[in-house]
Amino acid sequence: MNTGGEITAQKLPTCQATKSLRKTGKNILTWLVNTTLRILTGILCRMDADELKRIPSQGPLILVGNHINFLEVPVLVTRVWPRPVTGFSKLETWHNPAKAFLFNIWGGIPLRRGELDMAAFEAACQKLKENYLFAIAPEGTRSGHGRLQKGHPGIVLLAVRSGAPLMPMVFYGNEHFWQNIKRLKRTDFHVRVGNPFTIDTHGRAMSREIREQIIREIMWQLAALLPPENRGIYADLENATEEYLRFEPGVESNLKQAKEI
Repeated sequence: MNTGGEITAQKLPTCQATKSLRKTGKNILTWLVNTTLRILTGILCRMDADELKRIPSQGPLILVGNHINFLEVPVLVTRVWPRPVTGFSKLETWHNPAKAFLFNIWGGIPLRRGELDMAAFEAACQKLKENYLFAIAPEGTRSGHGRLQKGHPGIVLLAVRSGAPLMPMVFYGNEHFWQNIKRLKRTDFHVRVGNPFTIDTHGRAMSREIREQIIREIMWQLAALLPPENRGIYADLENATEEYLRFEPGVESNLKQAKEI
């Protein structure tokens, strides 16, 4: 008769094999989905996305960007893969079976909007500990028109808590997607990736005023990468500050680069 220990020892290889098969199956499915979407977005748009190669191949990183429409997520995820990317998506996304399928494949984190969702916040910190790319749009919603809207300071707490660097990344051109598709025209889709930085609070308490200043400084970094017509409410770069942003020695500020152009 087998003892309990013998039964466990016999079942363990089977359990490991099952997990391995499931992982392999998910990898194949992820490859199929990402390859299909990469080809499809490449057909619909003239891609100017070579700067995505600037994204480091390893280490935790917060990709902070603008949000115009649905195109940015598949363009980003499929072009940095196999590096895993995650990010917040509103909980209602999972009410749609097709969207739920995609965001489960991509490892999206459900977020309850309108409240402090600590479960989502902790999940994001854990993903950064696991060296994921974490993509976030401080605007919180799609603009549609391509001009920067007011940024919300939730990203500030995530960056300070995780200690992860932030890398600004912007999209533009895709604001014309819907009018182009109606005319059967391809859309010029541009991606710009800036220099990374970290947040330095100088030992000060994270008051609301400081969080608001930091998010303005982050949004000015995005504005610096965009054409003037897309900078929206952050167009006044002459008065932009960088008090709480720290660039590594030898790494130039994105604001400085924009002012020199």
